[in-house]
Amino acid sequence: MTQPDGVTAMAAGSGSGTGSVVKGLIKQEDCSFLPIVHDIIKCMDKDSQDVHQELNKLKTKLQETREIILAMPGIDLSPEQQHLQLQNLRDQVRTKNELLQKYKSLCMFDIPKT
Repeated sequence: MTQPDGVTAMAAGSGSGTGSVVKGLIKQEDCSFLPIVHDIIKCMDKDSQDVHQELNKLKTKLQETREIILAMPGIDLSPEQQHLQLQNLRDQVRTKNELLQKYKSLCMFDIPKT
């Protein structure tokens, strides 16, 4: 999911790469549980003692994902507040684009052609 301010986060169950929380910004994070669940099933099929270790990996991954979700900007806002914030950001972008086009049309910024 890409948020208006450029912050990117991946929803649980998809994504790749290794990310981290840096200064309140969330980079792309690997929140895929499928490989861990697959390892658990393989251990159960073999009657292996590694099942507890794999279950602990899953618990850790779930906790990390919870922390990532709770650190997301705007998670504490209601859907209505998020919608208003998104509308305000879209209005700002539209206004800035209009101003940019206006300034470009004034020919104050002649770009030499090479």
